[in-house]
Amino acid sequence: MPDVYVGRAGPDAAQDRGWLLGHFKEPDDPRHSKDVEIKWGVHPRGERRAQWVRGEDRTALLVLISGRFRMEFPGRDVVLAEQGDYVVWGRGVDHSWEAEEDAVVLTVRWPSVPGYRAEGP
Repeated sequence: MPDVYVGRAGPDAAQDRGWLLGHFKEPDDPRHSKDVEIKWGVHPRGERRAQWVRGEDRTALLVLISGRFRMEFPGRDVVLAEQGDYVVWGRGVDHSWEAEEDAVVLTVRWPSVPGYRAEGP
């Protein structure tokens, strides 16, 4: 059935820097979306974003699945420490992050913006 995709987040995420769904998937793939992007992030303790994301054009939701994860915003850090802790930030909010323990996070951001790609992990 071409409109149904069944996968596993770990192996599928490894193919595209963690991203499971978004504009970057082939148009005939059920995971292609112009509206939303979903990422399964697996981060070892101590991993941090190589540089801050500046001028973000999307809204984002990040949910902690396991571990401990710190989101950094101008003038404020948010530590996600219990499964299900989450943070939402809007357009224009600069941010970075660090895995304080081995962590798995699910990120949803919208819309899916073609051509946009932050450098680093």
